[in-house]
Amino acid sequence: MNFNNKNIKSIKGDASFRKFYRKKNKHKTSIIVYANKQKEKNLLIYDAVNKLLLENKILAPKLYNHNYKNHYIEIEDLGKKTLFDLLKKKKINQLKYFKKIVKILINIQKINKKKIKNFKNNNYKIPTYKKNLLFKETSLFFNWYVPKVITKKKVFYINKILKKKVNLLLSKIKLSNNTFVHRDFHVSNLMINNRNNFGVIDSQDALYGNKAYDLASLIDDVRLKTSIDLKNSIYNYYLNLNRNKFDKKAFKNDFEILSVLRNLKIIGIFTRLAIRDKKKKYLKLIPHAWNLIEFRLENNFIFNDIKNFLDNNFSRRIRKKK
Repeated sequence: MNFNNKNIKSIKGDASFRKFYRKKNKHKTSIIVYANKQKEKNLLIYDAVNKLLLENKILAPKLYNHNYKNHYIEIEDLGKKTLFDLLKKKKINQLKYFKKIVKILINIQKINKKKIKNFKNNNYKIPTYKKNLLFKETSLFFNWYVPKVITKKKVFYINKILKKKVNLLLSKIKLSNNTFVHRDFHVSNLMINNRNNFGVIDSQDALYGNKAYDLASLIDDVRLKTSIDLKNSIYNYYLNLNRNKFDKKAFKNDFEILSVLRNLKIIGIFTRLAIRDKKKKYLKLIPHAWNLIEFRLENNFIFNDIKNFLDNNFSRRIRKKK
């Protein structure tokens, strides 16, 4: 692939090691995904999961060509506009669009196939989202964010206590890991194609996990500030569409725990991106991630212990720092 070709233009990337290009082909365009790091996940697994989504009538990028040796795949272009681009406009009925996305999420959660062939014709088995993986993800907060904002002599103590409190929260999760989880189901990964249909991208990290995870990712999304009323409306709409299908108390419990842990992880990821990869633009989202954590901690007594610890060790000044 000649990336200097005038018909191939570099486009905005994401927080991963991948690079993206838009290729012009006569009357249509395609996307080149280039990854010389984490190739298996970003090329082979990405295509395998997309294939699984497409099999289940979920719009995802189709594979056009692949050249694994030279680190790239060519896939369908789902357009330039994301749900985030749409929702940040003024005077738009946000709930109307979130309802469409919730319906897509419910269809995604109906997927029950765990094995799919990749373009090398090898089986890929979708892993399970076990609690040790949730803990490992939350450890990004301990490993990257805590040393950045806390004095060196206190880091070990704070992380030691915080790890115990996170493990306690994990022990309180009630639902089984039996649902297809996209794992990054948020407004910047939902594309609007030229037929005004919503497509799903960035699905390479999919797992079988907790039914509440993707809804928490969508509702408590650090990229988009939404009102409490809107959050509650989206949540209740999801519950209404799933009436009598699961224990609502257990679901709410897990939704709130996973939201808190996910946003702690995100703070860690954004800090790592700034320090390790020199991608500092994500730091501006950290104060809102803290706001989302605070909102969930306020409304459930199971968080009393961790809330008090965070309040005593991460001041308002720290939380507002970008």
